[in-house]
Amino acid sequence: MRIKVFLLFLFLFSISVFSQGYASLKPRIGVLRFTNHTSAGWWEGSVGTDLQDMLIAELASTNSFRVLERRELDAVLNEQDLGASGMVNPRTRSRLGNITGAKYLIAATLSAFEQNTSGGGGGLSFGGISLGGKQEKAYMAVDLKVIDVETGEIYDARTVEATSKSSGISIGVSHRGFNGHLGEYQNTPVGKAIRACIMEIVQYLECSLVQGKDSGCMDEYDAKERNRREKTKGSIQLD
Repeated sequence: MRIKVFLLFLFLFSISVFSQGYASLKPRIGVLRFTNHTSAGWWEGSVGTDLQDMLIAELASTNSFRVLERRELDAVLNEQDLGASGMVNPRTRSRLGNITGAKYLIAATLSAFEQNTSGGGGGLSFGGISLGGKQEKAYMAVDLKVIDVETGEIYDARTVEATSKSSGISIGVSHRGFNGHLGEYQNTPVGKAIRACIMEIVQYLECSLVQGKDSGCMDEYDAKERNRREKTKGSIQLD
């Protein structure tokens, strides 16, 4: 009986050590507020923070990163200061000096945005159901930078693009997903392009920071980058 208990304890201990070791290998990242270098009409108010929250949530859901919350840092520090004041039970108070530091900071800038609408007819909306006859298309590009906190150098940089369109008669059902001002764009080409950019950023960071720049997954993104550069060069007319 004692041997069985000992083996069970050893097994659980091994799982705990492995989990802690695996967690320590995950890249520690912090996400900065998005910035905007375009005249996109949907960018106003707290959109930069809304996009930051969206990216944080998507990164955390992958379980591939240790995503550090910096927006709520003041509340964390206040809680630690309260624990250090002697007014909290020593057995339950938060200890100072245990805040995890980020290895990388993720910075993103909306660098290009275009939206085109064509076709006739208006639209109807009732009870969260929208019916429209217009053809719309939205394109956006986000410049992504991965900053090494220790050195201050740019560890990686990439431009992420997304295009979304609707054609003919389209029916969309409203549902949760976007917060704040972006909520009104949930089921539009703009909203879909935003979501596509966020997902592409997450997938690229998994490739770059988790699998590594030398992994095979980077070939796909290098090909996308070459295509993007060729399209950019092709759209420029030189005399």
